[in-house]
Amino acid sequence: MNNPAVPSNAPNPQGRRAIEIVNAGLARRYRKERRFRLYGISAILASLLFLSFLFGSIISKGYSAFQQTFIQLDIFFDPAILSQESLSTANYPGIVKQSLRQMFPEAQSRRDKRMLYGLVSSDASFQIRKMVLDSPEMIGQTLPVWVVADDDIDMLEKGHFDLDAPESERRIKDIQLTWVDRLKKENRIEKRFNRILFTAGDSREPELAGILGAVAGSFYTLLVTLLLSFPIGIASAVYLEEFASKNRWTDLIEVNINNLAAVPSIVFGLLGLAVFLNFFGLPRSAPLVGGLVLTLMTLPTIIIASRASLQSVPPSIREAALGIGASKMQMVTHHVLPLALPGILTGTIIGMARALGESAPLLMIGMVAFIVDVPGGFTDPSTVLPVQIFLWADSPERAFVERTSAATIVLLAFLIVMNASAVYLRKKFERRW
Repeated sequence: MNNPAVPSNAPNPQGRRAIEIVNAGLARRYRKERRFRLYGISAILASLLFLSFLFGSIISKGYSAFQQTFIQLDIFFDPAILSQESLSTANYPGIVKQSLRQMFPEAQSRRDKRMLYGLVSSDASFQIRKMVLDSPEMIGQTLPVWVVADDDIDMLEKGHFDLDAPESERRIKDIQLTWVDRLKKENRIEKRFNRILFTAGDSREPELAGILGAVAGSFYTLLVTLLLSFPIGIASAVYLEEFASKNRWTDLIEVNINNLAAVPSIVFGLLGLAVFLNFFGLPRSAPLVGGLVLTLMTLPTIIIASRASLQSVPPSIREAALGIGASKMQMVTHHVLPLALPGILTGTIIGMARALGESAPLLMIGMVAFIVDVPGGFTDPSTVLPVQIFLWADSPERAFVERTSAATIVLLAFLIVMNASAVYLRKKFERRW
């Protein structure tokens, strides 16, 4: 007996089971995708949170360094001290001390006088000396002069001292607080933009310390690095990518370049110490040696980025150039290299930004020395901005803490500008094939 025909709309248990299995699998995959997306968003938010905390901590500690406290003194340019025969060697600290004693005659003991003289920076005497040498006609007059306050007074005005602590635990004593209050009532204390931070070299006195010497040293060091690493890196990348035959030796060179890019930077400092200083006898703590060391460190990064940029140029460009009769050198210089230049510049800027922030290799070649003068050339003793930050961070004075953060802000600003330039160049000149 034949079975009746199954209607077309009859339910199919096997097909329905398959659909349910597929739907259950899709639901699991969608849940995994949502979790993965949530993990990614959480990681980005955590990174932004930590970055905001880092920047907030640095800025909160360093923004006050961009202001400096000044005190107005009534300076009497005493002719008895400032004789015309010895203007350059006169007792200018005595003139400053005499002015302070006249303003606060109650300071009689040696201890009180020492604290009174500590209200102003030691730079006040050099400032008075410069004024007298520039305008000798002011001798015999009494003129108001704004001088730099001592770092403790500067920290007091910026609110970095706990005045509720016992006097024995404070660097500022009660009598000094009384003098400062009197100066405030007479409008003799004010805060101004701290030009010293940007126009002076390093100093043992925090209120006189600046970053100009470190910035100049970084400039000369990076200039040497750029002049050496940029042409050598591009030439190496072009040769390896366009001209070198693929064999065991080129494979060995490529592996070593990739390995050098991951070598700790202090190893390059040891290499520079052994080769450039001990073997060739180049001067220590000089931008020339620092640039040579950073060149060795930056070359692998530039070569790898340049090769990646050359590989991104379509083969059709090369084939078309060779097809119309161009030589291989003309094909590379006139067609391939210009098209790969944006990526090459991006890699170079990123490599230079890394070199700007390095301190470990430069410590090994002696650029950690205390340098007061601003370098005027490639062989003058100097330091760089990261090393200057390292030196200030090791100083116990509270004023150096804010200058450390301020110098870090300046360094971060340079790094942000350099990385932003790399992004801009890539976006502006990038070609999509």
